[in-house]
Amino acid sequence: MAANRGGYYRKKESVDRLRKALGGTVQAIASVVETKDPYTAGHQRRVANLARAMGTELGLSPDQIEGLRMAGIIHDIGKISVPAEILSTPRRLTPIEFSLIKMHSQSGYDILKDVDFPWPIARMVLEHHERMDGSGYPNGLTGNDILLESRVLAVADVVEAMATHRPYRPALGLEAALEEINLKKGILYDPDVVSVCLKLFHDKNFVIKA
Repeated sequence: MAANRGGYYRKKESVDRLRKALGGTVQAIASVVETKDPYTAGHQRRVANLARAMGTELGLSPDQIEGLRMAGIIHDIGKISVPAEILSTPRRLTPIEFSLIKMHSQSGYDILKDVDFPWPIARMVLEHHERMDGSGYPNGLTGNDILLESRVLAVADVVEAMATHRPYRPALGLEAALEEINLKKGILYDPDVVSVCLKLFHDKNFVIKA
């Protein structure tokens, strides 16, 4: 019995070490983007924190929540393929520039697809700009064809992006962001995901930390 117990704890320690190593790898990947686009640094971290809280409210398993947080930290990794001058431009993007920006989801997937994560992180990164009605990118997926975790990231991404300053515009504010997702729930955004996001801010006083 003692030997079995010892084997269990050794296995658990090995798993914990692996997860810690994966976490370090994810942080290292995130830092690559941050050196190119300072705005992405705080954005990815804040999206990850909000997505984790939303996943908890949705009742996802601890393992799913950890995967969601990891994906949030590097969801914009594909932006390393976008010229820095486009990422930091203070003006509205041209159609060609925007088309380059839109490639970051696919680029991120291509970077991560062969990494053996215990979660579908590459797919979450690929799908975080998909929308429920099929109007998103890169593949125009609809409804439940979009991974639930990707639907969570989509809402967290929009809320954080609207609520905070971007190079091309001042912050629109949290209330404007929440109004946007509420208005578009069931159209662009998963209604259950929107509901838990609104609950976090309105009932549980969640704060997007800098």
